[in-house]
Amino acid sequence: MKEMLGHCRVLDLTTERGLLCGQVLGDLGADVIKVEPIGGSPVREFPPFFGDEPGPERSVYWWAYNRNKRSITLDLGCERGRDIFRQLARKADFVIESANPGYWSERQLGYRELLELNPGLVVVSITPFGQDGPKAGYADSDLIIMAASGVLILYGDEDRPPIRMSVPQAYLHASVDAAVAALIAYYERLDSGLGQHIDVAAQESVGLANQSNALTIPIQGEETRRMAGGAQLGSLRVPLVWNARDGQITFVFLFGSALGPFTRRFVEYLFEQGGCDQAMRDTDWIAYGAELLAGRIPMQDYDQRKAVIAEFFRHKTKAELFEAARERTLLIAPVATIGDVLQNPQFIAREYWQRLTHPEAGVSMLYPGPFARFSARPITFRRPPPAVGEHNRELLVGELRMSESEFLELQREGII
Repeated sequence: MKEMLGHCRVLDLTTERGLLCGQVLGDLGADVIKVEPIGGSPVREFPPFFGDEPGPERSVYWWAYNRNKRSITLDLGCERGRDIFRQLARKADFVIESANPGYWSERQLGYRELLELNPGLVVVSITPFGQDGPKAGYADSDLIIMAASGVLILYGDEDRPPIRMSVPQAYLHASVDAAVAALIAYYERLDSGLGQHIDVAAQESVGLANQSNALTIPIQGEETRRMAGGAQLGSLRVPLVWNARDGQITFVFLFGSALGPFTRRFVEYLFEQGGCDQAMRDTDWIAYGAELLAGRIPMQDYDQRKAVIAEFFRHKTKAELFEAARERTLLIAPVATIGDVLQNPQFIAREYWQRLTHPEAGVSMLYPGPFARFSARPITFRRPPPAVGEHNRELLVGELRMSESEFLELQREGII
């Protein structure tokens, strides 16, 4: 069965900034060629490593973002290597890159140069702050981008500086936005016949994920403040993560017309379980928040009720609370561990986990499944992450019709 983008070719020049973009296109069926420097991408040295043994074919980080790709090695610092890349670009549909602005133009492989070779090419650039503006040349890290986007202000405890995310997120946002933008540009090309340059700034991608927080200042609203395990809205401290007997759950204890009915149902359950008194059960949870903020009910009353709920949760398992939530339509959900996720019956029933074999490492591993399910042309994991330069001969001799002697000469000179 023909994949959705089975007729498209992608040249992937990205570093860790953009690997996921190429993988999304590859999952949709595109022939993604990962162009690596001699010796392999530096990302291959990113931990963790399978079996805790470092090596270019053992990086679990590399494995996570490079399935459904082929690999060639090219020295793009020399003219001969760049000429091979140009030959590939003439027949490509997409080039995705994540170098600093101007890097490829200085090497005669920028958007303008590539467009002259192939007017229909869609070039996608993923950078920290975009191709222009006062911060275009700034150094970056995931921490810097999360801070510059405004998201970091919500991470951590309120009595100390914000903390970084444990798993880098900024370029995952940017990479997915870049993949969507590439497909939009490709769709437009079907009408105009012309490619274009897509400029994706990670700061802006993460900013879009900041929910409504960016609007609180312009509309003079109450700015959300960080609080460990929750959020602070003015004087109201709202916990969102609670301790259960065997782990953590999320639970929303708020009021008003939108959330008050959920709280009322929860407190009725709490009362039936012997966890609160009748006065708490009979509270008007629709009006309670307004009374709190107006000062007609002291904030200590809210704190006391939170303590009652916290004590109740400590004696219940995650499964017990989740079952009650399903039966009664409550805002409770278990906080899953990695083990919980692997054994999740919903994932198992939908055959989410996919197994891929890594020939170089000699292991077979479970992978997260497709990012979407398509009824007519489902996503398949056709290829495991490639070894360094695994497809050099296949592409250069088999497709570019390079002679065997020329191929061996390029190997000897360190160009491939």
